[in-house]
This record gives sequence, structure tokens and C-alpha cells, in this order.
Amino acid sequence: MSQAAKEHKGENGTCLILVDIQNDYFPGGSMELAGIEEAAANAKLLLEQCRKSGTPVVHIQHIAARPGATFFVPGTDGAEISQMVAPAAGESIVIKNFPNSFRGTSLLELLAARQIKDLVICGAMSHMCIDATTRAAFDLGFDCTVVEDACATRDLQFQGRTVKAADVHASFMSALAIPYAKIVSTEEALGQL
Repeated sequence: MSQAAKEHKGENGTCLILVDIQNDYFPGGSMELAGIEEAAANAKLLLEQCRKSGTPVVHIQHIAARPGATFFVPGTDGAEISQMVAPAAGESIVIKNFPNSFRGTSLLELLAARQIKDLVICGAMSHMCIDATTRAAFDLGFDCTVVEDACATRDLQFQGRTVKAADVHASFMSALAIPYAKIVSTEEALGQL
């Protein structure tokens, strides 16, 4: 296999990381996010492109370990990965219990084994697990791309006021842009996968 082919297949190359695209974030779930259906549809496009090109994919699934958790509760339908981006045979699934997808998981070892250097990250929530995972990946030496329109979040409360989801999302994407990640659209990302 040529070096170019190896890079294309993930060796010294790229991996798509789909973070927490789980049922509880969708309408009817315990923690519905603004724009999750649109974000998941974009994530599905990225996933389909990676499957066509042979680019490795890792699905991250959050399982609540904190007492009193109200979403991603073990054994519930809400904790399951959405059928929109359901893992295919042979695709890795990493279970996590913290916002940072590397903390207490096999993600780093899995990526190292495939000699992955570049991560394309999408999923939920922009202000929590996308932020924590991207910053951790940067600190571990990965080159990160966050596909912003394949990410979703929710309204937050701060000092008695509501910060709308669109503003939360924009704030976190702008904060990640320098130096943690390249922030791109799905259309731009598809051209790179």
C-alpha cells in the first residue's frame, strides 16, 4: 500500500470522532438540544463520506455514572446512539463517563494504534463535550477540526439570564478557533474527507 493510500485509510491520517449523538438529546429525550436534528443530519453526511473513503470513525457514547443523573442513564433508550449515525460493523465505540472523551477511556490508545494525527470532531454538546474533547486532543498533540454545523447545544442560565443556544454555540466555536481547532462547515469538511 502506498504512503498516500495509508494516509487515506487512517495510518498517519484522519479520524472522524462523533461525540454523544444520543437519543436523549433529540426531541422527546431528557435533554433536548437546539438544532440537534440538523446537526445530526450533517454528522450523518460526514459519516457516510468517511465510510465511502475508508476514513476511520470512532463513536463516543456517554453513559452517566454520576448519582442522580437525569440523562444518558445506563440501560435506557435515551443513552443509545441515534439511529441517524448508528455505528456500523467494525466501527469503534468508546464509552465515556466525563465530558472529555479521553478521560478514563481507550480513545488515546485506539488512535495511537492507528497512528492517527488529525481529528475531525462533531456532535454534542458544543459547550461541554465538544469543547472538553477538542481541548484535550489539542493538548495531546492532535490537529483538530471541529465541524460547527454538525454540533449542537442548548440554552444556558448565567447570573439570572438566559444565554441562547446559538450564542452559546458561537461563543464556544470562536473560543476553540484559536489555537485549539480549525472550525469548518460540513460542506468544507466533506471536501477534506
